Amino acid sequence: MAVHRPSTAQSGTVTTDVPARLDRLPWSRWHWMIVVGLGTVWILDGLEVTTVGNIAGRLSQEGSGLAVTSAQITGIAAALYVAGACSGALFFGWLTDRRGRKKLFMLTLAVYLGATAMTALSFAPWWFFLFRFLTGFGIGGEYAAINSAIDELIPSRYRGRVDLIINGSYWLGAVGGSLLSIVALNTRIFPVDVGWRLTFALGVVLGLVILLVRRHVPESPRWQFIHGRGDEADQLVDSVERRIEQEKQERLPRVRQRMTIHQRESIGFGVIARTVFTAYPKRAILGLALFVGQAFLYNAITFGFGSILTTFFDVGTGDTGYYFAVIAAGNFLGPLLLGHLFDTLGRRVMISSTYIVSGLLLFGTAWLFDRGSLDATTITACWCVVLFFASAGASSAYLTVSEIFPMETRAMAIAFFYALGTAAGGISGPLVFSDLTKSGVVGDTVLAFVIGASLMCAAGLVAAFLAVDAEQRSLEDIAAPLSAAPAASPTGGA
Repeated sequence: MAVHRPSTAQSGTVTTDVPARLDRLPWSRWHWMIVVGLGTVWILDGLEVTTVGNIAGRLSQEGSGLAVTSAQITGIAAALYVAGACSGALFFGWLTDRRGRKKLFMLTLAVYLGATAMTALSFAPWWFFLFRFLTGFGIGGEYAAINSAIDELIPSRYRGRVDLIINGSYWLGAVGGSLLSIVALNTRIFPVDVGWRLTFALGVVLGLVILLVRRHVPESPRWQFIHGRGDEADQLVDSVERRIEQEKQERLPRVRQRMTIHQRESIGFGVIARTVFTAYPKRAILGLALFVGQAFLYNAITFGFGSILTTFFDVGTGDTGYYFAVIAAGNFLGPLLLGHLFDTLGRRVMISSTYIVSGLLLFGTAWLFDRGSLDATTITACWCVVLFFASAGASSAYLTVSEIFPMETRAMAIAFFYALGTAAGGISGPLVFSDLTKSGVVGDTVLAFVIGASLMCAAGLVAAFLAVDAEQRSLEDIAAPLSAAPAASPTGGA
């Protein structure tokens, strides 16, 4: 049986060993439950975004049941989804730090499910646009609630690879969305006004399955002991330790690291902002650089993906889904195969190298494209290689901002940088790249590639100097909680 070290509370102060006990746990079925319950939401996000992009042409056809144009789907609906994601991240991120991880990751999934179901029932453009905004609102909230919960529940020696693979699973959804759209849009199988609705209905079904699993995911003990629930945190970790000892048939080692916390129910937004931008200015610059760099690289490639294939390589609009499925698979393989290196070689080496390598490869792709040396197959192969590295780098951006700031600010920091990156990619990116990739002029498309590659390389250089060596370190060691008593802060804290 695990050694129970009860927390002692005196005048709102608690001494706890919960973080050390969580970090020393071996990998178990309990951790797999966390990964499945929380991580699969990224598959839904990838499914959502890809599906809407692929059904834009079908929705604009006569008889679809929705009087919209393709431009409205890729323009207004996409912008509203992005705006909803940014708004949801900030709103739910603020609530997550105040009300807890579990309440919010259940609530945000419920918002997503309801909005997606209503989207499938769309009968007018305004209805479709409204629920695209609300779907994004739920998904944006998921990013803040889920990333913070995952990093606080996963042991430190596994945190990097697990976080990267989970964030990279977005592209499994993208593969599914691409292939699903090919079937759902086949009028020999489904009528014009039914197939696109079924794609949204499938998202609801998957979400309900995730909701059933997620019911068993606990609140973060780290959040509990800071917010006046030290006994609940101890009891939760005790139960997890007993389960793991029964599974492994061996006793867990004792821990010695303890810390003292001045408990508080809530922390003001002003305190959070001052902490992120005043106490940790270099880390804030790092987060901004990583998110902006990956957002522009992805828009340089993916925003005009279909237009580039159809304009320069005569690929039929009905066949672009196959090509997208291929590069989406490359995106997932990057975090899957490189993720463990972020825990072994380290954050600084891997973050900077994945950003710089992907940027340099995109420069090379731009040069080959300018020379006319590529066809539809070879440019897709080039994109696969670029995005193999870029996807690992982009996923590490989420990992970075979720682990380099104090616990009390974690969800809000994730929300802020996610909202900024999403806004850059979903608003500034299309404004910059839309005309470039659709003009039919080779030089314009090359310029789009060069902009994305330059920002990615610049972010990699920032990471080389400012990245935090967070591999296999406790979150409290990387950035001491704001509520920590100074004398009891972990050695090596921020």
